[in-house]
Order: sequence, then structure tokens, then C-alpha cells
Amino acid sequence: MIVHTSRFGTVEVDESRVITFGRGILGFPQHKHYVLIQPEADATFYWLQSVGCADLAFVVTDPLLFVPDYQVPLREETRAELAIKDLGEANFLVIGNKVQDTLTANLQGPLVIHAVSRVA
Repeated sequence: MIVHTSRFGTVEVDESRVITFGRGILGFPQHKHYVLIQPEADATFYWLQSVGCADLAFVVTDPLLFVPDYQVPLREETRAELAIKDLGEANFLVIGNKVQDTLTANLQGPLVIHAVSRVA
């Protein structure tokens, strides 16, 4: 599938890589479908790009790269909604933000993605 982005132009992405956020991302409930774009082969940060809005993308990263003992206490309703039986079925990303010269990540509000179904 073709995804139009404001940062990378037109990008071709395998449809099986689409991540579906059933309720959207907080603040963007109408945008439910995203893909991860890796800007470089050894990138630590990725772009979570909206499939339907070229201007909507978030910088994300794996929190374990920066906080090795990071744990996400998943609520039972979240596990049920995403059909996660074991934490090994889940991938976790956090949204990054640059505030002046400091990079921050939202560790309190991680993105939880079922590794197989790609539902988040």
C-alpha cells in the first residue's frame, strides 16, 4: 500500500504492517490506522505515521532501550480488548517529545500493540 507522509514523501508499506488503534491515539480518535517507518536501518527512534493523514506522525521508541527494567502493568480490560493472554504477545512503544534541548518519553502512557494481530 502507498502511504503519503509529509516527512518522507510517498512510502510503500506492506498492508500487513498496519497497526490499528481501535479508539485512535489520545487526542486523535478519528485516526485509527498507522504504520511504523524506520528512517535508518539502525534507528532507535521510529515514526508512527498515520495512514490517512500525511501530517500526523509521532516519534516513538522501545522504552526498554532506555529503561531496561520498564514494566507495563496492563489492566485486565486492556488485555481483553487486545486479546493479549501473555505479555510476550505485546509490543510496547512510547511517544517521544523534544522540549528545548531535552528528549522525553511518555512512560506513563505507553502504546500497547498485539504483536500478531497488530491491534493497539
